[in-house]
Amino acid sequence: MSFNRYERALVVLGALTSVGGAVGSYMFSAVHAQPTPPAAVTRQGPAAVAPAGQALPDFASIVALNGPAVVNISVSGTRRTANAPQVDPNSPFYEFFRQFGGQQSETPVQGQGSGFIVSSDGVVLTNAHVVAEAKEVTVKLTDRREFTAKVVGFDKATDVAVLRIAGSNLPTVKLGDSRNSRVGDWVLAIGSPFGLENTVTAGIISTKGRALPGDGYVPFIQTDVAINPGNSGGPLFNLAGEVIGINSQIYSRSGGYQGLSFAIPIETARRVEEQLISTGKVSRGRLGVAIQELNASLAESFGLDKVQGALVNSVEKGSPADKAGVKAGDVIRKLNGNEIAASSELPAMVSEIKPGTQATLEVWRDGKARSLTVTVGEFPSTGVASAEPAARGEGRLGLAVRALTADEKKQTELASGVVVENVSGAAARAGIERGDVILRANGTEIANAEMLRAQVAKAGKRVALLVQRGDQRMFVPVDIG
Repeated sequence: MSFNRYERALVVLGALTSVGGAVGSYMFSAVHAQPTPPAAVTRQGPAAVAPAGQALPDFASIVALNGPAVVNISVSGTRRTANAPQVDPNSPFYEFFRQFGGQQSETPVQGQGSGFIVSSDGVVLTNAHVVAEAKEVTVKLTDRREFTAKVVGFDKATDVAVLRIAGSNLPTVKLGDSRNSRVGDWVLAIGSPFGLENTVTAGIISTKGRALPGDGYVPFIQTDVAINPGNSGGPLFNLAGEVIGINSQIYSRSGGYQGLSFAIPIETARRVEEQLISTGKVSRGRLGVAIQELNASLAESFGLDKVQGALVNSVEKGSPADKAGVKAGDVIRKLNGNEIAASSELPAMVSEIKPGTQATLEVWRDGKARSLTVTVGEFPSTGVASAEPAARGEGRLGLAVRALTADEKKQTELASGVVVENVSGAAARAGIERGDVILRANGTEIANAEMLRAQVAKAGKRVALLVQRGDQRMFVPVDIG
């Protein structure tokens, strides 16, 4: 759980909120769904009509079968706080003291969430915001067994995390496919709202492919299933008893459930899981364009007969799209033959393409359709792989890092370096921040995590890191004891 997100849990006006819970201040999550109608329901034409006396869905059987595989997740960690001295913003020393000044301390923080077991040897899926900054993660099953979990990795862009517990022959859920679900289908959620384990709620799918601000890679499934703090990371089932989503967010004016819940499609979660387990990071494609939604007026002005597609308002210089000939004012209507109904669909579609592969774009330009071939680039990874401190030298620093991607090297004009994905311990106390690029350690150029580990392993009590933050470079001494 990302603890600073819990501080923003309660809102006066409408806001999207995550659903993990910090002690004393809960956050809120959403659900996802893919149900299959009961066998007794008959469908004729576009409308489904249930015969008189039709029984309600058999939710009890779904719970009995899958409940044992739904887990409660409790986390503990610390939040770093700093008491920086008051310095005049016009002072030449203001930026230095803002970044590194003042005494720093760590405040204990605890929280709760939900998850579900997807393999009998102990792989658990949950939300990234539940475990992102946790130092200790405990998974509790319905039979009261408790396990200390290892965070295999997490991806903040999709809010998916993968845990592993040391168990065998564990109960598991069956995974489905949300793409087969329909608006109006029944769905069921199991989780731990407010820490109340194995709570079951039900509702219907309200809409599919919902785009939310700041979540361009997730085509959320919106439901009216009651979701509350502690439901984060829990499963959403269809009537076949298959998981079709992970509860993640709600929309609320008060901070509590108000009928609008959102879940991550299970297909998205599985792609993240597979990459984190196999490579330790999440790789997703990118084009390098900024897009906006079409409206009727814009569509008419471009000579389109349908209000459909993604309008390009700018193209990043040197990006894959730029090299392919995409121009501002183009309307991207298809990607690899798949129609783009709304601009919000394009980022998710592109992210699923393996970087380095070729894709075909159909764009509308000057009143006619054109076909362009683009070599998809790689978007900077937000996935963080985790490992035991004893297995990695940078554990003494308290850093999780990754090498710069080819695109990042071009953008920053850096030949090498590692990006800080997560920070705690000694590095956090020294003032290192997530997003910093570490260029050198004790004078040695750093190109990957292994090189950083080697330098830290042979260092004494301190290591000097050359760090780039934005356009600034600075040496930061880290006391590693």
